[in-house]
Amino acid sequence: MSNKPRTALAVAGLSLGTALNPLNSSMIAVALVVLRADFGLDVAAVTWVVTSFYLASAAGQPVMGRLADRFGPRRMFLLGMGLVAITCALAPLAPNFALLCVARAVMALGTATAYPSAVVMVGTLAHQANVEAARPLGRLQMANTSAAAVGPVVGGLLVGFVGWESLFLVNVPLSLAALLIVARAAPPDKARERGSVAELVRDSDLPGIAGFIGALLLVMMAALNVAPDYRWPMLAGGTVLAALFAWRELRFAKPFLDLRLLGRNRPLMLVYLAFAVFSSVYYFVFFGLPQLLQEAGGYDPGVVGLLMLPLAGMSVVATPWAVAAMGRFGVRRVLLAGVVLLTVVAALMWVLTGTLAIPFVVVLTALMGIPYGTVGIASNQGMFVSTRPQDRGVAAGIYQTCRYVGAITATVMIGVFASGGVHQDSWMRMVLAMLVLCVVTFGISVFWRQQKA
Repeated sequence: MSNKPRTALAVAGLSLGTALNPLNSSMIAVALVVLRADFGLDVAAVTWVVTSFYLASAAGQPVMGRLADRFGPRRMFLLGMGLVAITCALAPLAPNFALLCVARAVMALGTATAYPSAVVMVGTLAHQANVEAARPLGRLQMANTSAAAVGPVVGGLLVGFVGWESLFLVNVPLSLAALLIVARAAPPDKARERGSVAELVRDSDLPGIAGFIGALLLVMMAALNVAPDYRWPMLAGGTVLAALFAWRELRFAKPFLDLRLLGRNRPLMLVYLAFAVFSSVYYFVFFGLPQLLQEAGGYDPGVVGLLMLPLAGMSVVATPWAVAAMGRFGVRRVLLAGVVLLTVVAALMWVLTGTLAIPFVVVLTALMGIPYGTVGIASNQGMFVSTRPQDRGVAAGIYQTCRYVGAITATVMIGVFASGGVHQDSWMRMVLAMLVLCVVTFGISVFWRQQKA
């Protein structure tokens, strides 16, 4: 097989693998009511099946990126897909809800290997095919966007016709397909670090990894208010642990997260900040609009899922356009144009305070897909060009963690602005919050300049 067809096949396998994380983070939403009935749970308890996945994903992405940098992206990708296949085959047999949540967390760790590993491999694949790295990155972006948007529709069909167990089982053939395609088409890993097990353990900064995960878990659990009586102690503990983590990483010779490098790499830090704030705007719509349509509009959940599909469709259309535009105008101009368009669409969301008629909803969800695809791929490319090749795995992992931070920020803010329910008055407050966040995203993006790390 020649280089270009092999590269295209490898990118297809990588895209399939990276799509599993957003797909599983979104399609579980339609199964919550069924899980409550099957396991006899209340509303607070059943949210752990969502929380466990988000927390494991947010903590696992940078860890898996570090491992991909160190031990080889192809190896880590195949290991992650194998872990997903085994876990999802066994998850429907879980005898209780606690083990089901554990299975979701393990599945999240497996899917978390895909994106950072894929980003590391993109450079080699693009070089082999003699194309810009933005092209395969754009395909990864389209796969992630489409999977997240169609998740509620796919989940609704699976749960309705088969049951909640199918949400796990569907991942078995998908992860095996990704594994086999990448094993066949992706280039072998270059020589990475070698040495005894003791040396690898000593140099892997296990205390740093533990501190990072612990701080992230505590802060996010406090933000999600998963244990109301311990919210503030968890936040305080997470803050202290984060400070200790930063202190250690600045002094350790081979840190898991090189804070000294991040301190010197201003473009990368700006990409992270802008993408986290941008993600909070997107997830305001992704999580808030379906609730508005159901509670205030009285639409059936299946109809709401279909009304969200234009977002995925337009983001898929916008992504290759943005890739071509970056080649002509540069990453920064495309990024700024996308943020400006995001602000305009967020302002147009005000229309829904007066009407929830289907034509208006379809137009607005479609319009939101354009800046989502544009800013998403521009931020992704900005991260790529701001990072040294040997650091792209962990950089991509942290990039994905920024997405989850934005998602969690949006859900917390929705709870604050819509504590009495998601209706048109509370939607007005959410639109104002989105506009403020858009201005912040633009302000951060203005200072970004493309340069090699």
